[in-house]
Amino acid sequence: MTWRTLIAAGLIVAFGTGATKAEDMFETFETNPSARWTYFADAVMGGVSTGEATFEQDASGSFVRLAGEVSTDNNGGFIQVRRPLSERLPTDTQGVRLKVRGNGGAYFIHLRTKGTRLPWQYYQAEFTTSQEWTEVHLSFDAFKPSGRLLRKTPRADAVTSIGLVAFGRDHIAQVDVSEVAWY
Repeated sequence: MTWRTLIAAGLIVAFGTGATKAEDMFETFETNPSARWTYFADAVMGGVSTGEATFEQDASGSFVRLAGEVSTDNNGGFIQVRRPLSERLPTDTQGVRLKVRGNGGAYFIHLRTKGTRLPWQYYQAEFTTSQEWTEVHLSFDAFKPSGRLLRKTPRADAVTSIGLVAFGRDHIAQVDVSEVAWY
């Protein structure tokens, strides 16, 4: 068998598995996710929210849990776990898909881009949770800019990080995410 035959066979196997660029799995929270994800709260800006991001596993698999008390006191109001992207997304990426569960509350995905240079700039899309694992699709059109100086919608190839956020109101937060994918 020649190298060309082996390479061709490998390409056939790779393309025959069903894995396509139409959806790229980004995170399943296995294999040391704490090295990729960083927790922080509004305390970095004087707020008083408290919480943590823990990486857990149960019968359903691995996941991140963002939990704590969000307080709008002292101009605060968020807890977050964020991951930078190591590579740019393809320009034809349409949005993000999540597998989530939680305490029934509303939570947010924040995207930062090359154009969100200030700490308070981001694009945000809201989703709700239930006690059962649910699949959520958030198209880039669903993401709203945090201010007027940003584009109306984020460009896929400009996204630099993704954050899971409990935000904007006084509440007890608990949200789990087991999968993050781009579609």
